Amino acid sequence: MFTSMKNRSVIVTGASKGIGKGIAKVFTTAGCKVLVVARTLRNAEAAAEEISQAGGQASAIMGDVTSESDMENVATAAVERHGGLDVLCANAGIYPQTKLEEMTSDEWDDVMATNLKGNFLSTKACIPHLKNSDYGRIILTSSITGPVTGYPGWTHYGASKSGQLGFMRTACMEFAKYGITVNAVLPGNTLTEGLIALGEDYMETMAASVPLKRLGTVEDMGNAALFLATKEAGYITGQTIIVDGGQIVPESLEALAEA
Repeated sequence: MFTSMKNRSVIVTGASKGIGKGIAKVFTTAGCKVLVVARTLRNAEAAAEEISQAGGQASAIMGDVTSESDMENVATAAVERHGGLDVLCANAGIYPQTKLEEMTSDEWDDVMATNLKGNFLSTKACIPHLKNSDYGRIILTSSITGPVTGYPGWTHYGASKSGQLGFMRTACMEFAKYGITVNAVLPGNTLTEGLIALGEDYMETMAASVPLKRLGTVEDMGNAALFLATKEAGYITGQTIIVDGGQIVPESLEALAEA
């Protein structure tokens, strides 16, 4: 039995849709108070309202993770609304698909600013408040793409997601003296709005490459993040949890056919 997370104060960036909204829902189901952060206030409010109608404690705020002042405002708002801050789920990310030969430097910079610099700015803004918690947790949403696998069109995305893990490993050492842990969840193919938009054929093909024969859900990712946020995970830091149904294990589809 895990120690209750009831009334823990949580920030989730990029929480208006996809994995971020799934993480926010899972944390509210555990009794946490969640601040839903998105670049567009209207989208953040819609997600917070959906969560609230389901019985969760959620409120919305506009915040662009590429803006230092925005992230400072988000951290301050969490403390003012919840009475403190315990958990940062740094989830915001973008994944435009462009082959390397066609990619512009602006496209590269945009992905790095959101996916990598955004982790830095979110973490920096939250650290002074996390230090005041009886325990602090930082959970990054990375990916199997980059740290473990590759996919055409995502060199910038893969590089940013690998960079998150380098950031994590040093940050966890710097913050250990405060009792703050820093870990990462690495999702595989997950049923988000973007993936669903690619169609049934695509989803069936992707599911066929997963030993568990299904794609991940946003709740699967949220559950992994929630575990890393528990008191019982307090001796885990600088680590990654791959949540992919075994996707990276087989060396080929033929290997799966033999199983």
